[in-house]
Amino acid sequence: MAGRNPRRIELSDADRKELERIVRDGRTEQRVAQRARILLARSNEQSPVWKLSERVERTPTGIWYVCRRYEERGLDAIYDAPRSGRPRQISPLGESPNRATGML
Repeated sequence: MAGRNPRRIELSDADRKELERIVRDGRTEQRVAQRARILLARSNEQSPVWKLSERVERTPTGIWYVCRRYEERGLDAIYDAPRSGRPRQISPLGESPNRATGML
């Protein structure tokens, strides 16, 4: 159904304070801070999801997803889940044929 709103998120005082701290902290990864902003907005207002999606630059589906994850997992929902497989690594720049290190 178009225009449906997820249920209003009920945050405990402790969760609200933690989410506000995460949003204010300048060292927080932006994807985590954005998820915290979504949860705070859904707990405070009854505006349509499409308005919130424009404000936080996420799709309405993404907002639904964050809300559902919070209902299932609590505050862990804003953090990325561990990924399976080998961790990504960045290899050092190799030498070019003229023995330059490849740095600009």
